[in-house]
Amino acid sequence: MKQPRIVGISGNAKRPSKTRALVCTVAERVSQKCGFAVDIFDLADLGPSVETTRDEASAETKRVLEAIESADALIVGTPVYKGAYAGLLKHLFDLIEPLALKDRPILLTAVGGGQRHSLIIEHHLRPLFGFFEALTIPTGIYASEGDFTNGTVSEPGVNARIDHAVRQLGAILGNEAFRGS
Repeated sequence: MKQPRIVGISGNAKRPSKTRALVCTVAERVSQKCGFAVDIFDLADLGPSVETTRDEASAETKRVLEAIESADALIVGTPVYKGAYAGLLKHLFDLIEPLALKDRPILLTAVGGGQRHSLIIEHHLRPLFGFFEALTIPTGIYASEGDFTNGTVSEPGVNARIDHAVRQLGAILGNEAFRGS
């Protein structure tokens, strides 16, 4: 049985980034607990903008799009901007073919300034990936600025949610019924 290919996408436009730190933490736990390797990309690698169409995309953007479309599962993270996900992250996914993520497990994460943004996963990210008919993991992970210490997730409740979501992702990926669809 082949190892699942997992891709992490972080919607940060600059570094250092708490969003990237959260996506990396989730990816590390996926590797530790499930034994799956994770490739991580972030918007900061694509420059200040993403091209208008896929045909106009740079070689780097095309490489990220192909990685997203060929992954067995995704870990997606976004910073919260004005109560919603990052516009450039949405634009990146606008370049994905509508059925390319059908039935694909996706673990959703977000980082905001405080608890008032905690429903971004339910109100913004799940509907976005619902359009793609993706299989979003039931447990989303939201962290606020205060949940980090020196760029590392330090809040016990957030760490518990990470572990729970990683177990859910591992269970789905371990089930042959969800592979290769």
